[in-house]
Amino acid sequence: MRALTIGQAARSAGIGVETVRFYERQGLLQEPPRRDSGYRQYPEDVVARLRFIRRAKELGFSLKEIKELLALRVDPDTTCAEVRKRSEDKIADVVTKIETLQKIRKALMKLTKTCSGRGPTSECPILDALDTEEEGP
Repeated sequence: MRALTIGQAARSAGIGVETVRFYERQGLLQEPPRRDSGYRQYPEDVVARLRFIRRAKELGFSLKEIKELLALRVDPDTTCAEVRKRSEDKIADVVTKIETLQKIRKALMKLTKTCSGRGPTSECPILDALDTEEEGP
């Protein structure tokens, strides 16, 4: 197995070099050994881990949740049911966020209809509504 530079590993995983360093600082990646020159030497399998992290982030998992998923992956006592539960929890979280965003959209649409788009900002009903202490979406 050949060693990769941080740039090679990042490019292969479709992320930036600073992102790789960030993942190291967050404990998602072990800091690799360094050459005598000080450059990091990543094993080829780090690319698969970086891709896993990237895909999990794209699905909305937080770095904390990704760290937990990575730990579950190597725990011999973990079952698929435990991983499925994490996925179901994430789905519930996404549903809640969608509901909140739909309420925000509805409130903004209602608010936008109150404004003709004419006149000075001192008479803008949108800005006036934002100044009031009404319950949000």
